[in-house]
Amino acid sequence: MANINDMTTGSPTRDILKFAVPLVCGYILQQMYLIIDAAIVGRFVGVGALAAVGASASIMFLIMGFCNGACSGFAIPVAQAFGAKDFAAMRRYVANAVRIAAVIAVVITMATCALCSPILRMVNTPKEIFGDAYTFLILQFAAIPFTITYNLLAGFIRALGNSKQPFYFLIFSSIVNILLDFLFIIGMRLGVEGVGLATMLSQAASGYMCYTYIKRKMDVLIPRADERAYDHKKAATLLASGLPMGLQFSITAIGSIMLQSANNALGTVYVAAFTASMRVKYLFTCVFENIGVAMATYCGQNIGAHKVARVALGVRSAMKITAVYFLITLALILPFAEEMMMLFVSAGETEIISNAAMYMRISNYFYPALGLLTVLRYSIQGLGYSSLSMLSGVMEMVARCGVSLWLVPALAFLGVCYGDPVAWVAADVFLVPCMVLLYRHLRRREEAARVAAGAPR
Repeated sequence: MANINDMTTGSPTRDILKFAVPLVCGYILQQMYLIIDAAIVGRFVGVGALAAVGASASIMFLIMGFCNGACSGFAIPVAQAFGAKDFAAMRRYVANAVRIAAVIAVVITMATCALCSPILRMVNTPKEIFGDAYTFLILQFAAIPFTITYNLLAGFIRALGNSKQPFYFLIFSSIVNILLDFLFIIGMRLGVEGVGLATMLSQAASGYMCYTYIKRKMDVLIPRADERAYDHKKAATLLASGLPMGLQFSITAIGSIMLQSANNALGTVYVAAFTASMRVKYLFTCVFENIGVAMATYCGQNIGAHKVARVALGVRSAMKITAVYFLITLALILPFAEEMMMLFVSAGETEIISNAAMYMRISNYFYPALGLLTVLRYSIQGLGYSSLSMLSGVMEMVARCGVSLWLVPALAFLGVCYGDPVAWVAADVFLVPCMVLLYRHLRRREEAARVAAGAPR
């Protein structure tokens, strides 16, 4: 099985980096084409169109966060079964996950398309950009089945320790997305419709490539005969893992929606500043996020193999990696924040540039809190305790709601800048003691199992 990476042996740092680097590169590339989307819209269509693309960002985080989080959660039992070398159970999980994901895709796509207009009114979308925002958002919702397909199949591939192939597929889909941006927006002058269509087609391409790769190169994942049958126990396990992860992102997004609603009420200039800064922020923070994704697979495989001590080694290694990366971001963001914002608007838009740069710098100071959050949250998920990690999302939601209700009215856009940092710290207050207690519990359980089996201490 040359396309598989067993993370239950060897150096934890090496295993995490080997898995995370392609994943990080893929998501950086993905964020780069989102930046190019925004840059093309801002430069060639206008500030109003840029604001329209960003006006629904928190809504998309709510919906897509649930879908992507659920798909990631469905991959955890697959990783645990692989770590235990129970391949028949692994394939049963795959078959049942596909069924559940198909239902989620149909229900969410229909519901969101029907509610698109009320959703935009709920977040105080300015009237002058409402039409463009509606067009962009409904096209994003229509692409949900393709996005779920890619994330589910890529999750299966990563569960077996292979993060390279999803990276290669992202390279291809990103190139397709960028080329279609130029064709639709500059060549055909479709405006925000072009952005939505380009995203939809590129997502469809990446999902198809994942399917083809599994069929040809990783047939160990393809269910055989009776393994395809519905298994209510396996489905329950998948739902217990996937739904809390999906809800965690959605609960977090509720706070983000309130924060964006408060920011939208400040006017189009601040919506544009928020859009530009968020695009670049995601480019930097996706590294932390994907170190976390690596930890979910790492912990899933090791808990399946009953190697609890390697979990602690992996967490320490991941925290060292995030600390080094934080120093790199300081060297890039602090001196060059304004120049980064000029990718989206002309140098004459000084108010947008200065506000967006302020947002970037304030967030940057709190990246260590974000690194701690992602490592611990995804580790807890990989260990099979998704409901606990969901509670950290509740902490984030409460913190962002507090910022939107009190800090934004008092400090205007400066209050918006502190929305994410306050949420990250609040989540860490819950996650740190949670991880310590959970690790002690797992060690005691492992020791009890060893004694029961008559093994030496």
